[in-house]
Amino acid sequence: MYVTPRGLTTSIMTYKGQHFQIDFDFIAHLLLIETSDGSCKTIALRPMSVAEFYQETMTALESLGISVNIWTTPTEVSDRIPFEQDQKHASYDPEYANRFWRILVESTRILREFRSSFIGKVSPIHFFWGGFDLAVTRFSGRRAPVHPGTPYVARFVDVEAYSHEVSSCGFWPGGGPVEQPAFYAYTYPEPQGFKDYPIQPPEGFYHTAMGMFLLPYDVVRTAKSPDDVLLSFLQSTYEAAATGANWDRHALERK
Repeated sequence: MYVTPRGLTTSIMTYKGQHFQIDFDFIAHLLLIETSDGSCKTIALRPMSVAEFYQETMTALESLGISVNIWTTPTEVSDRIPFEQDQKHASYDPEYANRFWRILVESTRILREFRSSFIGKVSPIHFFWGGFDLAVTRFSGRRAPVHPGTPYVARFVDVEAYSHEVSSCGFWPGGGPVEQPAFYAYTYPEPQGFKDYPIQPPEGFYHTAMGMFLLPYDVVRTAKSPDDVLLSFLQSTYEAAATGANWDRHALERK
């Protein structure tokens, strides 16, 4: 998904000649489904079970003539209850949904600035609903070794995603081995010396279990110049990847 001035969007999708888009609005707290023929359905974002939300969403799509099947088992999480069966997870806090989205908005602004200095292949700034992270990825253009896969993700997904060398960074709200929100940066394949590279700011560190550099969100939030602190982390961790792996930086970067 992609960050918008009000929330997140799937961007435009096509179904049997019809075009539609699904947006989360974290100001009005609505899910909006809009189509190219002018039709629109909304669902109020409120405390309800995953099963109830799934059913309301699929019913709304059906009412617009969009009859689709989706994979209903969550990925990238250990508690993999299919959506239509999940009565366990049922919370929605409007204040914190809005706060989280505002972090994504400001992070997108800085990631866009960071992205602009790279003239090689680079991903959009996008939000992964599985890992719940905001990310942007740079590519060297060279093939990478076949990825071994990660837990709770179909192996073909990682094999495709990491078919070429990458340097990736973004924001993650925390969970698992790291409870606190943080900005992150990693590379695949990881070159020798990557984890020992002297990055900035000093509060950034390499997390061995996760295989990536982390910068606690609170370090950025409380800094006198948050933009400069975050940009220094993004740039120095990219340099750790590009230098260690001997990327053709002259061809891939601009001043």
